[in-house]
Amino acid sequence: MAGVKALVALSFTGAIGLTFLMLGCALEDYGVYWPLFVLIFHAISPIPHFIAKRVTYDSDATSSACRELAYFFTTGIVVSAFGFPVILARVAVIKWGACGLVLAGNAVIFLTIQGFFLVFGRGDDFSWEQ
Repeated sequence: MAGVKALVALSFTGAIGLTFLMLGCALEDYGVYWPLFVLIFHAISPIPHFIAKRVTYDSDATSSACRELAYFFTTGIVVSAFGFPVILARVAVIKWGACGLVLAGNAVIFLTIQGFFLVFGRGDDFSWEQ
């Protein structure tokens, strides 16, 4: 039952993050949909972790080159997701208010993705690995 509650909480926080992102695009004052390209970063951010999890069989090791490389790529993707709206606001493609809403949405969505891996990546009975 704890897995269902965690899944509902993660779904709720993901919906809040997407709401911030949509507000940054669709409010009448902003009206530019370029920040939606941040969704690409949200979609590809877990991929390095999945690849490293699949390639690295020794899960008891404290560090491996593959896992560290996956952390590096994931960090680059997350930093790019936070930098993209700032660059768009700096060159006046979007307004700074929209940038703030997109950055808030990014924070919530990436914390939701991290929460998913913390809750469902443990390998117990309600794991996503099954």
